[in-house]
Amino acid sequence: MSEKTIPILPCRTIQPVLDFYRALGFDVTFQQMSPNPYAVVERGGIQLQFFGMKHYDPTESFSTCYIRTDDVDGLHQAFRAGLKARYGRVPTRGLPRIGALRDASHGMRQFLMTDPGGNCIRIGQPMSEDLHHRPAPKEPFSRALHYASLFADSRDDPAAAAKVLDQALRLEDKRPTDVQLLRLLVLRADVARRLGDEETAISALSKAAAIHLTADERDSVRDDLARLEELRV
Repeated sequence: MSEKTIPILPCRTIQPVLDFYRALGFDVTFQQMSPNPYAVVERGGIQLQFFGMKHYDPTESFSTCYIRTDDVDGLHQAFRAGLKARYGRVPTRGLPRIGALRDASHGMRQFLMTDPGGNCIRIGQPMSEDLHHRPAPKEPFSRALHYASLFADSRDDPAAAAKVLDQALRLEDKRPTDVQLLRLLVLRADVARRLGDEETAISALSKAAAIHLTADERDSVRDDLARLEELRV
């Protein structure tokens, strides 16, 4: 037997969604305007289908799907380049947007993007055969990073992530390692930018950029350093 799952996702109007996916390198393989708006986009082995709903509010959407790939870094790079060419910048807040590439606590290396219809597309690559969520670390700064990342990405709640990070950064009786501090500050800048808090974002980015790391430490946080450079542009 051979089965295939194809998500059918809502949007208010079809055309902005198709323009978005074309920018990502998808082909529009079917489009219907009446009696009901409907379209299909495909890229390699990925197929997504969309239907129009006149009174649908993309900002209130809970629609999501997960795409597994064997080259999540390559897709992230290609999608970012396509969006920059389309919009003149890489959109990181509002609709549409694309998130940072991260190693998640359930054994996946992944990123999230949200299209103009408000649909959250999660794209990931397994890093382990064990895809269960790891227990939250007990060490306070690692624990803060664990929960803040979950809030920022999986739950799309940057305000909750900011609260967790601020609590960790205000601890007076403990001090994070330089690697932990850089990760905390980069994520704090990321969620601040998504919340429209530019003052906090600039402050966190400045502090993160001033941290001196060894070559081995820089290698261990290469995703965070890449995000730092993206946010500073």
